[in-house]
Parts: sequence; structure tokens; C-alpha cells
Amino acid sequence: MGDKQQEEGWFIYSFVARGTIVLAEFTEYTGNFPAIAAQCLQRLPASNNRYTYACDHHTFNFLLHDGYVYCVVAKESVPKHISMALLERVKADFKKRYGGGKADTAIAKSLNKEFGSVIKEHMQYTIEHADEIEKLLKVKAQISEIKSIMFENIEKAIDRGEKLNELAEKTTDLHSQAQDFRKQGTKIRKKMWFHNMKIKLVILGILLLLVLIIWVSICQGFNCTKQEDGNANTEP
Repeated sequence: MGDKQQEEGWFIYSFVARGTIVLAEFTEYTGNFPAIAAQCLQRLPASNNRYTYACDHHTFNFLLHDGYVYCVVAKESVPKHISMALLERVKADFKKRYGGGKADTAIAKSLNKEFGSVIKEHMQYTIEHADEIEKLLKVKAQISEIKSIMFENIEKAIDRGEKLNELAEKTTDLHSQAQDFRKQGTKIRKKMWFHNMKIKLVILGILLLLVLIIWVSICQGFNCTKQEDGNANTEP
């Protein structure tokens, strides 16, 4: 997806709002991005939808769902579907934590302390797994395309009066193709899971090694217990 250093600065600012009230936000940058995003927020339509505005070499991406607004400001070079994938992750996590709960009555910025760091984690995850996300999105797009083709062929077949058994065979073939694409998506998700587990195991190994080094340095080897016993025997 590009140079790693450039990827680290993909996302500039992000927030979650109820209507026009920002409940939680996160940024590591200074600038007028929050002010511009707030102006855009005031002008968004109320319907469930997705919107993207371009301004000063950045994009302001909005995802509206059930009265809540999820926003991320990204560099102009970041693909729109990657920004939207980030917002979908933030939305799913926010709904899981606060759905039908205190978010419905929370005041401005009141969830910032506990959810701001969560937004940061989703930003980092999206950057680190951009390639896998791209592949999953392509698979989903292909599945949607196959479904569209399937329904279009069914309509054409009905119009032509084709026999039901011929229609069933075509539907089965298209369904088989869709299953293949779903299997590809499952393999990609498993690959991402194993990758995360490898990282966790490496970190655990490093921590254990540090503990061992500290133990050896303090005890000057593995003779702490023996030295203590020897000291005890020399006392009068």
C-alpha cells in the first residue's frame, strides 16, 4: 500500500458524535481539522449514508448510522474505501460498547477518555492491515457483483421463458462461485489472526527473557538460595 512512514500519517483526526454532539475524539496533530470537521458535521443530512468532502489535500469522511456520526480526516492519498473500513470498525466497536446505553444521554466529550484511545487503536490496526483489508473488500465486491449477475440472469431467463431446470443449473454455478470467494475471505481472516498471535508470542518471549536476565543479574547466576543458606549457617 506504500511506504511505511507515509502510512503512519494516514489518519489525522477522528470522532464519534451523536447528532452534532461530539462524544469522543482522537488526534495526535495540531491544526484546524476539528473545526472544519465540526462545520461539515453541522451540514450533514440526517439519513443513513456515507459522505466524503475534500479540503486542503485531506478528505473528511463521514459514516452516518442510527443518529450517530463517525468521522475520520485522512490524507488525500488514502483510498476512500480504507477510510470507510476504519469507520466501520469504529462503529461496530462503539455500538458493542454503548449500544442502547449511556451514549444516548452522554454529554459532549464525556466518552473521550475511555473511547479516544480505542479510536487510536483502530487507526493503527487499519494502517497495519491495509493490504488484508483491501483483499477482503475486493472479495466482498466480487460477491456483490456475482449476486447482481445472478439476479440479472434470473430476470432474463424468466423473460425468455427458459426451463426451470436450466435456470436451476445456472443458479447453482453462480452460487458455487460465490462460495469460492467466501472461502478466500475466510483464509485471509485466518492469516490476519495467525499474524497477530505471532506478534503476541514474540512479545511474551521477550518479556520472559527480560525477567530471566534480571534474575541472573541480581543473583549472579542461579545460586541465590544456596548463598542465603550458607549465610544462615555461619551465624553464631
